[in-house]
Amino acid sequence: MSEPRLISLPPGGLLLGLGADLIDVARIAGVLERQGDRFLSRVFTDEERIYCFGMKFPHKHLAARFAAKEAVSKAFTTGIGAEIGWKSVSVYHGERHEPLVRLDEKGLALLRQVGGTSVMLTLSHTDTAAMAVAAIVKSA
Repeated sequence: MSEPRLISLPPGGLLLGLGADLIDVARIAGVLERQGDRFLSRVFTDEERIYCFGMKFPHKHLAARFAAKEAVSKAFTTGIGAEIGWKSVSVYHGERHEPLVRLDEKGLALLRQVGGTSVMLTLSHTDTAAMAVAAIVKSA
């Protein structure tokens, strides 16, 4: 029997902001059907589009990323707008396939402004709904 692999989690810290979002997968599918590439290029990074369209059911993955962007903007208490844009938040995966957040310069500036050091994220989806919870953390 092999030794269990130790898993380390990010260090704890002070929770500065928390945001959540839930979206119907059909809503994203509908917008994509109506707006196509215009919607994709306005909301998702190239990295996100490549990942989602590499999956069997891309709409579920697009919806989860849409929810993530909303959740992160809610954690900042700004919403999507002047302070943080759709593509300011990009979701990618770590070595254990855990969802991670990459912020652009605008997002990083906002993170520094609120005193945060990282954004933690969790995603989930079914055939009909996708959700995300984001936390802005200041390392201890």
